[in-house]
Amino acid sequence: MPRLKRSEAERRGAEMAGPDFLEALARGLRVVQAFDREHRQLSLSDVARRVELPRASVRRTLHTLVHLGFAATDGRMFRLTPRVLNLAGAYLMSNAISDILQPAVERLTAEVGEACSAAVLDGDDVIMIAHASPNRVISVNAQIGLRLPAVSSSLGRVLLAALDDRQLDRLLGRIKPAKLTSATVTDRAELRRAIRKARDDGYALVDQEVEAGFRSIAVPLRRLDGSVIASLNIGAHSNRGGADAMRSLLLPKLRALAAELQNQMI
Repeated sequence: MPRLKRSEAERRGAEMAGPDFLEALARGLRVVQAFDREHRQLSLSDVARRVELPRASVRRTLHTLVHLGFAATDGRMFRLTPRVLNLAGAYLMSNAISDILQPAVERLTAEVGEACSAAVLDGDDVIMIAHASPNRVISVNAQIGLRLPAVSSSLGRVLLAALDDRQLDRLLGRIKPAKLTSATVTDRAELRRAIRKARDDGYALVDQEVEAGFRSIAVPLRRLDGSVIASLNIGAHSNRGGADAMRSLLLPKLRALAAELQNQMI
């Protein structure tokens, strides 16, 4: 079988990772991540363009995913199947932190009557690993796995605040902030100030930058050694109270829960 031609990005990645780097697995994961909320179904050409890989490589990867049940196709368009959730489930079931955080956010939601979440940093995004909503009619797992831009979300800003200045500047120089709402901050200097403020204050409040009509407040969750491991937030519709009310009523409860959980974060 002829060797597939590497893309330039693959060549650089393999050289940096060393001889044990498995290119086939890396390509498969890139193909899975080509699908998202705006790209639920993609053609072979669409996937190849999004992941910047040769069509032959993408064709073999998609065929393998379909054969294993992680993807389905009508012969032209491809989509992921629910079996992909097994990958996220493996993380959640093997991560003791998730076992601790899910009942904690459910308890806080019952107390304050607002949605509560916990998230970890993943590259330039945060991923929710625990979530609870008041009076929900759908499973709490509906929001677990949700990705948000770290620079635009309260969950992300308190995690980015834990970076040193050099790491933060490197991230801000790399990203291209998206204008999610009319209130979203995209100016890098302003984002740097907001993240440094979160570092000084010990919390972040984001007002309708991710979703119009929705504001949230977050605090870092620390290990016993003081290192930041995750973030906790409470989110509410803007018509349910102002930013000052969130600081005075909800921030103390978030901080109390974070302090309680720190004793369990080894």
